[in-house]
Amino acid sequence: MTMASIWQTLANRLDRLQETGGSIDFWLRDDDAVEPTAALHRLLDLTDRFSVPVSLAVIPAHTDERLSRCLAGRPHVDVAVHGWSHQNHAPVTEKRQELGGHRSREMVAADLRAGWARLRALYPTAMVPLLVPPWNRIDPGLVAGLHEIGFRALSVFGPEEGAKSAALRVPGLQLINAHVDVMDWHGTRGCRPYGDILRDIDSRLDEIEKGGGTVGILTHHLVHDESVWEFLSGLFDVTASHAACRWRRVADLIDR
Repeated sequence: MTMASIWQTLANRLDRLQETGGSIDFWLRDDDAVEPTAALHRLLDLTDRFSVPVSLAVIPAHTDERLSRCLAGRPHVDVAVHGWSHQNHAPVTEKRQELGGHRSREMVAADLRAGWARLRALYPTAMVPLLVPPWNRIDPGLVAGLHEIGFRALSVFGPEEGAKSAALRVPGLQLINAHVDVMDWHGTRGCRPYGDILRDIDSRLDEIEKGGGTVGILTHHLVHDESVWEFLSGLFDVTASHAACRWRRVADLIDR
């Protein structure tokens, strides 16, 4: 399958959706922002060129005024709380986790309160009440207390309707997940094959047509190879101006 035919397959799916009067909402979540870098500027310039909003999951402990100055005047950027320091507290026998059950709930809550306060001070207009747990993992026992800190939404990876997400559902807290990851974390650590990513998007479209929702695209600007940038440019080119698509700010997806 050629590159042109890969993108045409997505365009055809969107055309069929439009013909039936349907539409789809996309949102973009980019993790691990800390400071202005060449990669971050490339992401901001690319999303700005296609008028695609981006939600930056910012690590509170490691960011400062340099990033806040960089983001000033960029209305298409939202800032979410990405844990506290992105530090792993799990033993080597378990998957990495900062917001797990390896410390007391009081200690974890104190970190999250500090992260909330720091980002609120640095990004008073750009910050949204969304928690993005590092490594997309959080102990379900911690979720009920997030509303007291100020969070209104939580974003991990996978369908909101799945069994994993069911354990994270509590009153007053939305799940607004990412569903499609562009990175091949367990292989090349570069871009996944385009066909595989687009099949994931197509599968998510099937889920949405049955039960609603969004397509959340997950990126990590600091580790993108050239193939990721080319993929994002192609994806935005097909979707950003299509009548059946809307790229949404996560701020607009959160019920206030």
